[in-house]
Amino acid sequence: MNTSNKQHSSAAVSVCNGAALRKATRRLSQLYDTVLAPCGLKLSQHSTLAHIDRAGAPNMSDLAKDMVLDRSALSHNLKPLERDGFVESLPDETDKRGRRVALTPAGKKKLAESKALWNEAQMRFENAYGAARASKLRALLAEVYSDELEQSFLDE
Repeated sequence: MNTSNKQHSSAAVSVCNGAALRKATRRLSQLYDTVLAPCGLKLSQHSTLAHIDRAGAPNMSDLAKDMVLDRSALSHNLKPLERDGFVESLPDETDKRGRRVALTPAGKKKLAESKALWNEAQMRFENAYGAARASKLRALLAEVYSDELEQSFLDE
């Protein structure tokens, strides 16, 4: 590849929406992981516990959809939480083929512990980035991960 093509390729990557979002996600995850480290959870694990807590004992399909994950990625994320006794897999009474996932008492305790640290990370981000900008960012990101955008994108 000649220098001109390298520059063009590099410029294209720098304006790629997907690449920019992934870089921002990695950076923010690193920052939150640092603050959450004392409780032994990563942001992805805290988020998974929080989603389960909000939903009660969701079935795997609903939890995956809510977290915008495929089922295999969700299963991968749940394994260490199940191993550590924070979540448990239960039969789904409404769908004999399905499973539900619920927080254990240890999981509820860990979530409460991590929430205080997560709040600290939120506050640090909003102090550094600006509370109003952070609120606008969350609204914009909600549009990006919306079902409507997915459908519009796929209809093209």
